[in-house]
Amino acid sequence: MVQSAQGRASGKIILMGEHSVVYSKPAIALPFAAVQVLTTVTETTGDLSVNCAFYDGLVHEMPKVYESLKHAIRFSLYRLGVSQNPAIHIEITSTIPAERGMGSSAAVAVSVARALFSFYDKELTAKELWDIAQSSERIAHGNPSGVDVTTISREQSVYFVKDEAIEVLNLDLPAYLVVADTGKIGHTLEAVQHVADWMEMENEGTADLYFSPQGHIEALGQLAKTSKKALLNQDIKTLGDCMNQAQTYLVDLGVSDKGLDRLVVAARQAGALGAKLTGGGRGGCMIALVESLTSAKKIAVKLKESGATQAWLQSLGASSDEKLLQGDFFKGDV
Repeated sequence: MVQSAQGRASGKIILMGEHSVVYSKPAIALPFAAVQVLTTVTETTGDLSVNCAFYDGLVHEMPKVYESLKHAIRFSLYRLGVSQNPAIHIEITSTIPAERGMGSSAAVAVSVARALFSFYDKELTAKELWDIAQSSERIAHGNPSGVDVTTISREQSVYFVKDEAIEVLNLDLPAYLVVADTGKIGHTLEAVQHVADWMEMENEGTADLYFSPQGHIEALGQLAKTSKKALLNQDIKTLGDCMNQAQTYLVDLGVSDKGLDRLVVAARQAGALGAKLTGGGRGGCMIALVESLTSAKKIAVKLKESGATQAWLQSLGASSDEKLLQGDFFKGDV
C-alpha cells in the first residue's frame, strides 16, 4: 500500500447507434479524452470519505442518489479483500459534463477502481474493471448496454453489439469531430423508456400505422454497419451521410429536442459533412463531422453563436497533425 495513488478515465462519444444498441443493434463509440475524471486516494486518520462535485463526506452516509458511486467504491474494496471502512480519503475531480451522454458515471467508476487498486498495489484485470464499473452502471442506469464501460475501460474505439465479441476500430480518417454541449442535461432514461413504450405499442398493434419504431431501430443498426465500412475505407462523405440519416430517425423516435436540432442545423449550414445528437438525447450533446481543423474551429464558433455552452474538437485520424485536442474550445484551451 502506498500513501497516495491516482486513477484516470476519459469520457466517451457514441458516433452511431444510440438507442438501437439497446435492442442488440451495433453501435460505434470512441474514447473522448478531451474530458476526463481523476480520482486520488490518500491515507487519512478518519473513516472512509469521499469528495466530489456533488458530495463531500463519509461514504457510509452518502445519499441514495449517489448509490452507484458508493457501490463502485465498496465493490472495489471487496474485490481487493480489504476493510469496507479503511482510513482513506477519495478525491474525485472531473471535466466530463454530467448527464450529457459522455459516459460520466462509467468514467467515475473506472477511475475509482483504478485508483483504489493502485493504492493497494494490486493488479486490476480487465475483467475485474468491467465487473466493478458495469455493476455500478446497472445501479445508475438500470439495464445499460455496456458500451460506455467497454469504450472507457478499453480506451479504444469499438464496434459494439450487446453480448457479442467486441471489435476494436483503429481509426485513421483525415477528419475531425466537433462535439458541442446544448447546456441542457440529457434525459437518457426518459428517452429510452419513450422508445420502449413505442416499441411495445407497435408489438401490440396500437402504434401509428404510418410510423414503425422497430423499422427505425433496424435502420439505425444498418447505418451503424455502413458507418463502420466508411470508417475502415476512410470514406468521410458516406460517414457524414449516415450521421445525417441517423439524426432523422432519432428525431422521428422523439429523442432529440429543439436545442439539439438547432445545433445540428447550424453545423450543417456551416459546412459540416454530417451532424447528429450523441448519447441518449433530449438534451446533452451533438457531434459534427468536418474535413479539417480549420473547418472544425469555424463550426465550433458557429455553434457557440447558436447557443452551445461548450465545444471540443477531436481528430479521427492517427496520422493527423493533432491526434487529440484537449480542453473546451470556447475557453481558449484549443
